[in-house]
Amino acid sequence: MTTHTTAGPTKGWTASVDGDSAHDGPVGVGSPQGAGDDPALPALAERSDAWLVGRARELVAKADHSGADDERQRRADELDRLLTEAQHRGEPRMVAQLLRAAILVRVGDSTVADSAEPLLDELLAHTRRHGLVILQADAHALRGRRQLLVGAEDKALSEVAVALALLDEDVTPDAVLGRRTSDVLMAETLMDIGLVLTQLGVYEVADKVITRAHRFIRDSGGPQMISVALVNRARLLLGWGLRLERIGETTQAIGRFTTAAAIATAVEALLLDRPDQAEPALCPVIASAHALAHHSSMYVERLTRLLDTPLYPRDLILVSIALARCLEAEGHTEQAIKVLGDVRERLDDASERTLRLCLIREFARLSGTDGGERTTNALEQYATELEEALWATRESRITTLNARREHERLSFRHAAVERQALQDPLTGLANRRALDEKLESLAASPANHPLAIALIDLDRFKDVNDRMSHAAGDDVLRVIASTIRDTLRGNDIVARYGGDEFIALLPGAPLHAAEAALRRAVSAVAALPRDLSHGVTLSVGVVSLRPQETAARALARADAAMYQAKRKGGNDIVSAPAGSSGDTTVAGGISANGNGLSPITDDELGEIDLSLPAHHPPTASPLSPRADPAWVLPEGP
Repeated sequence: MTTHTTAGPTKGWTASVDGDSAHDGPVGVGSPQGAGDDPALPALAERSDAWLVGRARELVAKADHSGADDERQRRADELDRLLTEAQHRGEPRMVAQLLRAAILVRVGDSTVADSAEPLLDELLAHTRRHGLVILQADAHALRGRRQLLVGAEDKALSEVAVALALLDEDVTPDAVLGRRTSDVLMAETLMDIGLVLTQLGVYEVADKVITRAHRFIRDSGGPQMISVALVNRARLLLGWGLRLERIGETTQAIGRFTTAAAIATAVEALLLDRPDQAEPALCPVIASAHALAHHSSMYVERLTRLLDTPLYPRDLILVSIALARCLEAEGHTEQAIKVLGDVRERLDDASERTLRLCLIREFARLSGTDGGERTTNALEQYATELEEALWATRESRITTLNARREHERLSFRHAAVERQALQDPLTGLANRRALDEKLESLAASPANHPLAIALIDLDRFKDVNDRMSHAAGDDVLRVIASTIRDTLRGNDIVARYGGDEFIALLPGAPLHAAEAALRRAVSAVAALPRDLSHGVTLSVGVVSLRPQETAARALARADAAMYQAKRKGGNDIVSAPAGSSGDTTVAGGISANGNGLSPITDDELGEIDLSLPAHHPPTASPLSPRADPAWVLPEGP
């Protein structure tokens, strides 16, 4: 899939964040714009952005309850249609949320997980390109879930370390989304991270992450979102309790089960008045929490019914262990063993290794005595050795996680410092060093040719410094730099060359197109309110890079063209065509004010003082003379 980044209508698309129902049936299908086979269903193109996001959330919520294979495929297909429509509209945040939804319905199911891989790549690239930090972190968390499906636990750990490092920095709420939607997206991302950590058995860190998620949705989320967060924490506590039992920490395990049961009760109360939601008793985590806290026959029927429904592996294991303990409490040990054995056969992926060990331990505990005392003792001893080794591995993972998290945090800070080293601190534009590197790379690639190079000088800027102050001059530089940047294309480069001079690089722009773009910049600066510009205007010289021409030579020609614009009174642009590489005359500079052809001769170039100050020697860069020793350009203050 290709993500279109052309701005599209927003139509209030950030409204649906609670997971409330957007539509009771599938969207219209058929045409690329979503015209459906059922004339009663509106075409996707007629739906609002908010509806698309709301419908995607509804499909993801249904996917959390698993379902038959054909249902899962239907949801994935519908989400793909919603995603295509979102990409057609092009709003970056909406596209990112639809990509996330399309991944979520796949990444938890081993039968379709492979199709999530290109979507994960696209989501990561899309969020980096548009600076969507929260959803970028979520993309790493979802990739961690994908890695767990194939048993790549170390890779999954690395992905959540990156996700946590991204969110460890202060994340400013997105101004377009608003605080409420930003909070919900942050909560969802933290819950996705917490789920991976829970599957890895890193319960302490997972608990902190999920608790942090709950803080974000406490005020911003709806009842369903709050209940999902609570159920996730209850699931975490159940797995944690089973893990503690394996090392003999029975008292702590009971505490975790009791807390999970209390959370289950709270969720049931929260959803009591929500008839549009699934029956709480059918929720596998809620039922398992009650049964593990209080083994009783009253839960047997409910848990048995749940086992007959499609469940994700994590919930399947919890339900089977809870049911086995209730059956054991009633004296039906053989039935309990059969339940565990059947579930063991049903598990077909490697995503829940920690919980799977809990299931095997439970099976061994219930069936071990049939093999005699010696067999039982040997099995218990083996299990003990295994548990100790696994516990040591778990502690190692916490250490590794913290180390990788710190590494990622330092990497992000280092990248920020690197960016600052290539940025002019006053204007925020690229500095001379960045210009050197960019010009060299653009000139070396034929794909960027024709390459227009413009030298921009400020008219009467010295008067501002003399009449007012250098602080006022700095303000003018900032305003004009921003204006130039905003009037050019997104892939054009504007750099501060020194003092009141700027360089613009326009890759792929013929000279006439570059001249037209720069004329817009000249006009935009001239139109600035006088209290911002203080009467400062632009003189621009623009040239097209000749074959085999050095950057220094091209800039010298641009400099000569700029001085001709100044001699005409400023607020002007003069262009010099490339001509042939053997010309000694800078050909036909064309004035932007319509005065016609004004050739710039080499004699005129010679009248311009291009020498460096004695204290400012030339540097060895693409802008340095090298092959043209006669041309020495001013470094600028």
